[in-house]
Amino acid sequence: MLEALDGLSHVLDPLAQRFAARGYELALVGGSVRDALLGRDMPDLDFTTDARPDDILSTIKGWADAHWDIGKRFGTIGLRKGDRLIEITTYRAEQYDADSRKPVVAFGDTLDDDLVRRDFTIGAMAVRLPGRVFVDPHGGLTDLAAGVIRTPGTPEDSFSDDPLRMMRGARFSSQLDFAVAPEVREAMTRMSERIDIISAERVRDELIKLVTGLRPRAGIELLVDTGIGDHVLPEFAALRDQQDEHNRHKDVYEHSLTVLDQTVGLEPRYAVDDPDDPSAFAAQDFIVRFAALMHDVGKPRTRRFDENGGVTFHHHDIVGAKLTAKRMKALAFDKDTTKKVAKLVELHLRFYGYGDAGWTDSAVRRYVTDAGDQLRRLHILTRSDVTTRNRRKAQRLARNYDDLEHRIAALEEKEKLDSIRPELDGKQIMDLLGIPPGPLVGQAYRHMLEIRMEDGIVGPEEAERRLREWYAQQG
Repeated sequence: MLEALDGLSHVLDPLAQRFAARGYELALVGGSVRDALLGRDMPDLDFTTDARPDDILSTIKGWADAHWDIGKRFGTIGLRKGDRLIEITTYRAEQYDADSRKPVVAFGDTLDDDLVRRDFTIGAMAVRLPGRVFVDPHGGLTDLAAGVIRTPGTPEDSFSDDPLRMMRGARFSSQLDFAVAPEVREAMTRMSERIDIISAERVRDELIKLVTGLRPRAGIELLVDTGIGDHVLPEFAALRDQQDEHNRHKDVYEHSLTVLDQTVGLEPRYAVDDPDDPSAFAAQDFIVRFAALMHDVGKPRTRRFDENGGVTFHHHDIVGAKLTAKRMKALAFDKDTTKKVAKLVELHLRFYGYGDAGWTDSAVRRYVTDAGDQLRRLHILTRSDVTTRNRRKAQRLARNYDDLEHRIAALEEKEKLDSIRPELDGKQIMDLLGIPPGPLVGQAYRHMLEIRMEDGIVGPEEAERRLREWYAQQG
């Protein structure tokens, strides 16, 4: 049943022997056991023990290649052995005060006491070492086989100990495609406000794992249905009551979830894991998936009814980009990730000006330049945003986008679209016009950039002629 552990004997056996020699218990626990049973990769290993943190440190000394004690006050010692990252934690119980964001830690003395305080039954299994005895007091193996997320004790006790576990439940529903037990869902709904005491950083980290999971839609729907979404993603949760402008969907919320689903399906077509390519990204990409989720969050604020009773959402792309950036800041996302997601939200409608007649070369250049290193992700988002049930219209939009991509590729062969620059740089402008550094150089540079956008590469002589002509007009 745990054959996957055979390949870890070189780590498990010597570590267990060191603890046993000192009279301490040691068990592989939690996600490591779950992943072993599922046959998933286990780059990181989690252990639990009755040894206290200082005793853990003295036991691993001389065996670990490196160690750190940043989590010591919570009972956790981290270490590295070869290419394995390992955490060893003292048996413990922890809970949150009603008004505190930080856990109050109390160390325990038995493995059973430790397992009952873990988040879900599928993470409350252990393997005692060195004998490799499987321990499953709460039916985690049965739940794993059934694809069900339950808590070892009552959900209320589990979520009171650590409200972040409610988000972990949603995350596991996404990562593992498991169903949440009815009593767990009910507790999440009743206790949804408790998520507010959790730090933004911890919520953010769970959200990233959820969005990059196997079925992110399932996790997001669980957050919204239980009311947790009203606290962590209120702008998205608010979409439930917004009707789209073409009445194709029950609401914008359903449309956005469909766009997310289609984004997941399109990722393999565009994902490229190349560290030397600034536009590359690997599959299960948070940036494009979160942009898909948030791309229409500007609609509630821009909703208007026209004189014929129709609904419009003018400028919801711009408003949505601002709301997305504000939410990501509140969730403590880094500036670079925030900027990329907001840019995609802002640009998600740009393609819809591309009709059967196409665009001028100038418009194609601007599309590529505005997207910058997010062009591949913009391709995914734009294609995924087509959810019309009108098959003929969907096919026409797909053909048009195929044509746009072909146009981009054709221009790319002649010009470096991903790094468009004027044919004359700032130094050349100053030398040709005989002017010093200053605002006039910037104006000239922008004029030459506009020429590059509109007309492409005109050649050095023509570029110089147009620069001098512009300069003469400045008086």
